[in-house]
Amino acid sequence: MRVVVCIPARYESTRFPGKMLANRTGKYLIQHTYEQACRAGIPEEVIIATDDRRILDAVEAFGARCVLTSAAHQTGTDRIAEAMAPMQADIVVNLQGDEPQIDPGHIDQLARLIMDAEGCDMATLGAPFEDPNDIGNPNIVKLVTDQSGRALYFSRSILPYDRDAGGVGPVDRYLRHIGMYAYRKSFLQTITQLPHGVLERAEKLEQLRVLEHGYDILVGRVNHVAEGIDTPEQYDVFVKQYQAEGGSP
Repeated sequence: MRVVVCIPARYESTRFPGKMLANRTGKYLIQHTYEQACRAGIPEEVIIATDDRRILDAVEAFGARCVLTSAAHQTGTDRIAEAMAPMQADIVVNLQGDEPQIDPGHIDQLARLIMDAEGCDMATLGAPFEDPNDIGNPNIVKLVTDQSGRALYFSRSILPYDRDAGGVGPVDRYLRHIGMYAYRKSFLQTITQLPHGVLERAEKLEQLRVLEHGYDILVGRVNHVAEGIDTPEQYDVFVKQYQAEGGSP
């Protein structure tokens, strides 16, 4: 099977405009993510899909393949579907562009999960919570699965709600979502044709569109999570860590 990683990278960001081109480390943020993805063993290619020529120019300058897509897409999945439509691939991994510390092994694990799961068209990852205080954070998405490892629901709320504990129960009952997906390429086009549902619009979580229409999402478990970059403050932390580990400048 031919596996391709596609990284959606839009220029606009509510909390950190232009973050993909932040370069205080001497590399663009999108370049860090791309280089981590290239360290995975299973994917044969890593492609970036963007809506902005500034990102296209920057990506081509550091030697990566980039596709310019419509600026009208509402989700990264829609952007990837357009970029991948004419390309040869069996499995497509959707990796967010603001994940400069993503574990390449997680990319391989996710790809292998869907490659080995006959009859399942989409997969994602979850990890245990390290800090119980994060369980109530609406910016951290929670998920629950059935006993076979298929997602039942994703939410920004406490999930599951422990009635006896008045909210959050034992931390080992909770799983945080890692926003990386793998799809069979044919399913990407199916997703783009599905109407946005009530749950997706309410939670602002595009994966709920898949569940609302009765499709399965297989969930693999990993032991740790690399935090993405959503704000300038998080980028400051990343820059300091990168420089402390010997990066330049």
